[in-house]
Amino acid sequence: MTVAAELEPLVRALVPGELPVAVRMWDGSTLGPTDTGACVVIKSSRALRRLVWAPNELGLGRAYVAGELDIEGDIYAALGLRDAVAGAADAPAEVRLGRGSRRRAVAAARRLGALGRPLPPPPEEARLKGRRHSRARDAAAVAHHYDVGNEFYRLVLGPTLTYSCGYFETPDTSLDDAQTAKYELICRKLGLQPGMRLLDVGCGWGGMVLHAAAHHGVTAVGVTLSRNQQELAAKRVAEAGLEDRIEIRYQDYRDIHDGPYDAISSIGMFEHVGAERLGDYFGRLHSLLRPEGRLLNHAISRPAGEGGRARFASKSFIDAYVFPDGELLEVGTSVSAMQQHGFEVRDVESLREHYARTLRHWVDNLERSWAEAVAMAGEGRARVWRLYMAASAVNFEAGRTAIHQTLGVRAGPGGASGMPLTRREFLTASS
Repeated sequence: MTVAAELEPLVRALVPGELPVAVRMWDGSTLGPTDTGACVVIKSSRALRRLVWAPNELGLGRAYVAGELDIEGDIYAALGLRDAVAGAADAPAEVRLGRGSRRRAVAAARRLGALGRPLPPPPEEARLKGRRHSRARDAAAVAHHYDVGNEFYRLVLGPTLTYSCGYFETPDTSLDDAQTAKYELICRKLGLQPGMRLLDVGCGWGGMVLHAAAHHGVTAVGVTLSRNQQELAAKRVAEAGLEDRIEIRYQDYRDIHDGPYDAISSIGMFEHVGAERLGDYFGRLHSLLRPEGRLLNHAISRPAGEGGRARFASKSFIDAYVFPDGELLEVGTSVSAMQQHGFEVRDVESLREHYARTLRHWVDNLERSWAEAVAMAGEGRARVWRLYMAASAVNFEAGRTAIHQTLGVRAGPGGASGMPLTRREFLTASS
């Protein structure tokens, strides 16, 4: 009996309807259609052993990172298998085996000689220690994600080295132009003017502070917990001739005490804060702002209906390999927390479709230079980024993940906000 025939009852239990893509086993036998543009390849019985011991997306992710399971062709088409599991597009975000399906998997694995002790996780899996969201553990979590290599990120992100959602003003806007437009959008929402002092929390490789200093005449401080980012951001500042106006620090936001600042941006950092630290986060940023100063919080969020807070599940691929200790909040929770800690929220904008488009550009960059990416970061790490970015694009498109820019103001004397009368005024202000 072929491996496909042996596993077909299990596959049918997982996918009640027609398979959306082909599945090829290590003996060459196949299941599903052959004309979908994608094929999931189970290259080894080790992949099945991982699924027996971790019967969810973590087991599948481990097999993919280890190269025991592969995706040929259109990765987005292959990810359609996720929605086919449980037979609906509203299937749970995590792929899980029920008890009956797990028993069938174990029986099939036994017949195929795939049982044995649990295999060690691939070395790319995070192994953090210490108290969750302590300074030391947060630094380790950030280093796990960001200290992969600056050149690897440059290959994926493009020359702007911007690791957050772009702002596509037209369908034909390029990735680089979208990232520049995003920085400009944030600068206008913050009302930046020459001579102002800007703090960028989680500054990455310095894109925001470089744009704000060059185009809006501010002085700026950027902080990050990635040594790789801090070093390259400082180099980029020097190359731009802006050392007298921009400082890049390796520093935790909780250790910043040199306010007041006229404006604060936080772009793609909030996901690392943690729900139990919201008071520390918004309280610290509020204390660092002058009266009438503004905070722009740009953050991935959970859609409504999924509760006020949600950590990435401990058994999820994204927690184990991508954002250890990451937490997403529903935007209403974030807005309430901002206001509870002194901010008046003045503007909230969703950029969900923009992030889906951004991620597809990043996946294209990675796949186009796959051999170079593997040489830089290793095949396992390149596989992590391919899978997570493609799956994230699908989730943004389907509305399973959201992203919002939230603008808050620290009130001045008598409740003065310093805000223009209309939203149109600060979005169309000249730079």
